[in-house]
Amino acid sequence: MVKMPAEVRETLEKQKPVPIATASKSGVPNVIFVGLLKIIDDETLMIADNFFNKTAANLMDNPKISILCYSSDTKKSFQIKGNVTLCKEGENFDQMRKWVHGVNEKLPAKGCVMVKITEIYNAMWGPAAGKQIT
Repeated sequence: MVKMPAEVRETLEKQKPVPIATASKSGVPNVIFVGLLKIIDDETLMIADNFFNKTAANLMDNPKISILCYSSDTKKSFQIKGNVTLCKEGENFDQMRKWVHGVNEKLPAKGCVMVKITEIYNAMWGPAAGKQIT
């Protein structure tokens, strides 16, 4: 796994909501916004599944994710790719439910998506566009 550089972490922390992309087993893309993404450490992210439909099905069949973040202040943008583990019980699930219900107790908090970061790319236009940074 790779570690998020500070500038990536800072950009992701400010991005709300966060666009995430998944793909079905046959390669059909799906992009949604998520409001509840939490940085666990420089290698791990947690996403709360409150209302996933296609996204949950995609992650079960193809446990890969792409996350985009952008800062209008710094004019930097990053694409974060990772491998996903889904959980509906256990320590990560319990931690996710506590976090989500602390934000809004009416949210279902039905699943926990743990992301291990595998690659990070520059997603800003210009000569460095698409270059892998980690």
